[in-house]
Amino acid sequence: MSTLKKVLAQKIDEHRPRTTRLLKEFGEVSLGEVTVSQCIGGARGIKSLVTDISYLDPMEGIRFRGKTIDETFAALPKVPGSEYPYVEGFWYMLLTGDVPTMEQTLEVVADWKRRSQVPEYVYDVLRAMPRDSHPMTMFSTAVLTMQRDSVFSKNYAAGKFNKMTCWEDMYEDASNMMAKLGPIGAYIYRMKYRGDTPIAADPNLDFGGNFAHMMGVDAPYDDVARMYFIIHSDHESGNVSAHTTHLVASALSDAYYSYSAGLNGLAGPLHGLANEEVLRWTQNFMQQLGGQVPTEEKLKEALWATLNSGQVIPGYGHAVLRKTDPRYTSQREFCLKTPGLKDYPLFQLIKMIYEVAPGVLTEHGKAKNPWPNVDAQSGVIQWYYGVTEYEFYTVLFGIGRALGCLANITWDRALGYGIERPKSVTTPMLEAVAGIK
Repeated sequence: MSTLKKVLAQKIDEHRPRTTRLLKEFGEVSLGEVTVSQCIGGARGIKSLVTDISYLDPMEGIRFRGKTIDETFAALPKVPGSEYPYVEGFWYMLLTGDVPTMEQTLEVVADWKRRSQVPEYVYDVLRAMPRDSHPMTMFSTAVLTMQRDSVFSKNYAAGKFNKMTCWEDMYEDASNMMAKLGPIGAYIYRMKYRGDTPIAADPNLDFGGNFAHMMGVDAPYDDVARMYFIIHSDHESGNVSAHTTHLVASALSDAYYSYSAGLNGLAGPLHGLANEEVLRWTQNFMQQLGGQVPTEEKLKEALWATLNSGQVIPGYGHAVLRKTDPRYTSQREFCLKTPGLKDYPLFQLIKMIYEVAPGVLTEHGKAKNPWPNVDAQSGVIQWYYGVTEYEFYTVLFGIGRALGCLANITWDRALGYGIERPKSVTTPMLEAVAGIK
């Protein structure tokens, strides 16, 4: 058994009594009232999910296992020659809550390499799909296709289900899938956008480095991949992709069924497509400004004209955060320290919008949060490095988001969380509560 799996087993055994006690002794403790607007408005803000993988603080941003993004990057073992950590070490931290040593990290690197060979039948299915299929359709299909090899499903069908140890099968499925997602994503990209010229994996590279290699994009795109996958990995359990993955897994569906469903949620315009839409808007905005980086005064006038016409400034505002999204800041810092990218006109415009837009939005008065979120920055980096196919950006998001989703459902299975089944009410019931006759 690997070090990671041994440590995870110990953590699960230590945690289970806490969940059991909460249910038995404190199950009826109220967490607050649910309002009509929460009931109709997508259950926003209702405390009804549990995860220790990450927490979104309105003023601090996301914390992974208690660590901010900066603390996470600083703590994890770095890839030699890189300022960024191994994605594999981050996976260890998400699962256990511990910062791995370099030795433990390299053990996961080796483990993922052993698991990374994508079955040929997956490529057969992808190649049978129409080439104008959306890349997210291809990506979700590839994940679902691998379900035939699910360790959990095979053992369940053989009558080997044990509620105390079934997390091990989920762990195996999650690890097998996670190791293959980078190669699958890169294959889809090369098949669909680069003349059907897939690039074989390099066994000497880590997950992020190998993804950049298989994409055919030179350094420092390997660092872009490491950074991008980590900062997009998790955002609590309530977002659509994470919640959908949890919901499907709560029915004892395996990791492949569950994450394929999560990817389908991620593909929605209100979730994973936001980075694509922000980049399109920024490029069109620059064209309206004459194709040049404007003066601050001209930019301010253009932003006011946008707001006064009833439009929004895409990439600004967040449902929970009340400050600049730290994921935005991480990508901004990468741009500022990277030669060429820091002087790239499109980044210069994004940088200037960041310096001007919060003041305009504050004065406008209608935005709850005038600060940028992650989507205000992420597309420009991909574009600069030649990944200019907008619709592929959500696949990149999906590779990173798998880290959090799969870590979460491994713990869900370990702690025996029940099938999710909220209670619905009727509109007349709500009207009666509201006093409407």
